[in-house]
Amino acid sequence: MKGRTRYVVWIILTLAVVARQTVSTSQLEDGQMVRITGRVSLEPIRYETSQSINILGLRAFVPLYPEVNYGDMVVVEGVVEEGRLQNPEIIKIKRASGVLYKLRNRIIAFYQSVLPEPHASLVAGVTIGSRGGMPPAFWDKLKETGTAHVVVASGMNVTLVSGFLINLFIAFFSRRKAIPMAFLGIWGYSVIAGFDAPIIRAAIMGSFALSAQALGRIYYAWNALFLSAGGMLIYDPDWLYDLGFLLSFSATASLMLFQAKVDRYVRYVPSIFREGFSTSLAAQIGVAPILYLTFGGFNILSPVINAMVLWSVGPVTSIGMFSGMIGLVAPQLGRYILYTVYPLTSWFVYVVELFSK
Repeated sequence: MKGRTRYVVWIILTLAVVARQTVSTSQLEDGQMVRITGRVSLEPIRYETSQSINILGLRAFVPLYPEVNYGDMVVVEGVVEEGRLQNPEIIKIKRASGVLYKLRNRIIAFYQSVLPEPHASLVAGVTIGSRGGMPPAFWDKLKETGTAHVVVASGMNVTLVSGFLINLFIAFFSRRKAIPMAFLGIWGYSVIAGFDAPIIRAAIMGSFALSAQALGRIYYAWNALFLSAGGMLIYDPDWLYDLGFLLSFSATASLMLFQAKVDRYVRYVPSIFREGFSTSLAAQIGVAPILYLTFGGFNILSPVINAMVLWSVGPVTSIGMFSGMIGLVAPQLGRYILYTVYPLTSWFVYVVELFSK
């Protein structure tokens, strides 16, 4: 974007976001009894006796059974109170019937049939953002050590998928055909991985990058970041108050601002940990204030802990994706491939348990 056009676009985008926020004030009042019908757009979090679901921006803790899955259409009744549904009751569940939802569930079931917990949930979380089967005790340890973000599919996953698809399709098709196919693949993966804010943000930015390649234009990451944020807030104003949205954008901006500078100061860190430590430290500059304001504190050892485990995330993601797809058509071969991830997940689990109370 150049000259006046650039400023006009930013002004229009800003005004659109402000206007959307202004007119999107919830019509639901505290104390109001409501019956809500909606699709579960975020992966439910399961605890020992309950499960947490998000319906149309309202959080509800419902009984553990019947289990609710990502993509299900549910009817829930409860009393609105401070953005939550109190005393919620599930009236009806219509199971997700889309191909991508079924594919996701089959891949998760494959992981669970091969690996013990928490290894199966760790692979499912890193690969496709599934937290539903995560043992509550291990999930608490992840939050305590500042590594919970690792087991939620993120921008790195989208980058890996994008790079893999581009290289795959270019091997068989022209770049002109490969880019649109990769574009569709990114958004297909985003649906499978759960439509969390970090995934959507990365998918939009990845789409901008692919579009720039297709049009022969220069890709500007900052433009893509702000356009992504504006577009998401226009689509769903409630994301402004979503912790995942805030952390995703602040971490991305922080990485673009500080990683090159941080790299110069960590050159003496052992190479296997250097990238993870540099990335985590740079991201923490942006997310630490948000975590402190939200939770009243954050783990100061988080960059060190992340450096110890982040190097394993790329291989776990790649092996998880590949074995999951192979396992759908050749289960035994998929099992053998997935077994190779066990040493990596064992290291991850060991580090998390070492630094947790």
